[in-house]
Amino acid sequence: MTYRVDCRSHIIVAAILIFLVSSPAAGEIGNAQQDSNADLAQELTNPLANLVTIPIQMNLDRGIGPQDDGWKAQTNIQPVLPFDLSDDWSLISRTILPVIYQDDIFPGEGSQFGLGDTTLSLFLSPNRPGSDGLIWGLGPILYLPTATDDLLGAEKWGAGPTAVVLTMRGPWTMGALGNHVWSFAGDSDRNDINNSFIQPFAAYTWPNAWTVSMQSETTYDWKNEKWAVPINLAAAKLVMLGKLPVSLQAGVGYWLASPETAAEEFRFRLQANFVLPKFY
Repeated sequence: MTYRVDCRSHIIVAAILIFLVSSPAAGEIGNAQQDSNADLAQELTNPLANLVTIPIQMNLDRGIGPQDDGWKAQTNIQPVLPFDLSDDWSLISRTILPVIYQDDIFPGEGSQFGLGDTTLSLFLSPNRPGSDGLIWGLGPILYLPTATDDLLGAEKWGAGPTAVVLTMRGPWTMGALGNHVWSFAGDSDRNDINNSFIQPFAAYTWPNAWTVSMQSETTYDWKNEKWAVPINLAAAKLVMLGKLPVSLQAGVGYWLASPETAAEEFRFRLQANFVLPKFY
């Protein structure tokens, strides 16, 4: 299959890769700092960690649309804010705000650029793992129609439950995150939302603050009875930008299953996860 991909996407990806490779922040660090960075690198694999972070994640998908010649570059801005409710409980807010550029997805519509729909997840979680070592959180997920173009979003309001469970044993982090969203309001001419999402994940962190991870972001559309199943493999390195810790990640994925007009074959991912001091 041949894809017609706008050269701008390659320029964007190449520029970010050059930055990751050439950044002076990736220099040598002392042993004590290295140990501290390794601990922090593993904490970043825990979606319920008591850390204020702003992951910025870019995904490039191809083979989209009726003719399989469309493509999408989606940058997800994903702030994570933990709030201490008591000595025993925390509330973790995780938001995904997508910024999208897509081309040739819809016949005759050309390209679109702007915000997509936002999801906001809230997890109530104990501050300490259970006696079995499990870390868990549960709460609601909200789907907000924030798209700036009707071809970038569903034009629906949605809500549902979400939960995550994981364990951290030695250098390993393993677990799964899931949610289900039903639409309850919005444009009556647009398709309703009735989607399940499951994200199993596993990560291994070395003492030098390198992490390798594998996960899926599987979605099942109950209305159309369609699966979307990507498998993603990534490598990340925690570095220091001055005193600011940043996890830099690059990865590749493959769509094992997807609807006929959705993305196919390989996807590419770059991410920078900024760890901020707790300001509240």
